[in-house]
Amino acid sequence: MAPISLRFAGATLGAALVAGPALADPMLADFTYPHRVERYDFQSQGQALSMAYMDIAPGQATKSNGKTVVLLHGKNFCGAPWEGVIPALRDAGYRVVVPDQIGFCKSSKPEGYQFGLHQLAANTRALLDRLKVEKPIVMGHSMGGMLAMRYALMYPRDVGGLVLVNPIGLEDWKAKGVPLATVDELYASEQRTSFEGIKTYQQSTYYAGQWKPEYDRWVAMLAGMYQGEGGKRVAWNQAQTSDMILSQPVVYELEHIAVPTLLLIGEKDTTAIGKNRAPPEAAKALGNYPVLARETEARIKGSTLVTFPELGHSPQVQDPARFNATLIEHLRKLPQG
Repeated sequence: MAPISLRFAGATLGAALVAGPALADPMLADFTYPHRVERYDFQSQGQALSMAYMDIAPGQATKSNGKTVVLLHGKNFCGAPWEGVIPALRDAGYRVVVPDQIGFCKSSKPEGYQFGLHQLAANTRALLDRLKVEKPIVMGHSMGGMLAMRYALMYPRDVGGLVLVNPIGLEDWKAKGVPLATVDELYASEQRTSFEGIKTYQQSTYYAGQWKPEYDRWVAMLAGMYQGEGGKRVAWNQAQTSDMILSQPVVYELEHIAVPTLLLIGEKDTTAIGKNRAPPEAAKALGNYPVLARETEARIKGSTLVTFPELGHSPQVQDPARFNATLIEHLRKLPQG
């Protein structure tokens, strides 16, 4: 695996990370999360695995409302980037559980693991059972939104509500012209991951062309995991999860989602997995979130759509104050499932 360059704009990674140390660890041991990280050890597919998670109680000055929100991260994210949302939920009386999925971030990077949205959902449910969480509000961003939809489809009686923040999987990319790629091809692509490449992609897609210095921390979080021998396992798991996303669409089952659903969509988002492999004309039609959001609202019975016209794929990071106010307002209106 070629070494990853972590230089950008004439500055070193270490100089950029004023909020923390330089990173070079596939398990993010040197990356500080906003709350205490605990571990859930379990067996899956004949392997001993460990899922990292944060479990945050309502604020001391806040009376608990008896509800739990589970925050599910995206493919290019971890639990830590929810740090701006957690305090708003905590101060509104919610317990907040934030796992890192298997194959990601501070959780195990297994060999020979069959990744599936249904498997990640089952792992998450097992964690929640261990924590004695009942009928959580499941909130997912990006790939986490796709996972949250699968979770709600698998366990409708055990979900108190569904919140989807710019979820991927609202269209079938293969059916719209994205050619399939083998896991080996995806692995080769993942091995080319660099700080500069991540930053360029995130600036154009996640933040609608804008950038703030504090976003560099999230880029470094990802880039650091790919370094060294352990980084090869990270790249392989990421290739496997890319294959999972492309081959396990949920878009055909939206009508079957039977829990109260809130859609929070930054309309400047253009995310579409594999768009770079699609023919130019097909690529132009992919990731049209203003259209996809309204189609999804129409297909999920009783769902509520709130849009942020000037925000991108990560509205909770780009404008946390506005996002959190909107989230809490609508969570309070969410009927019990």
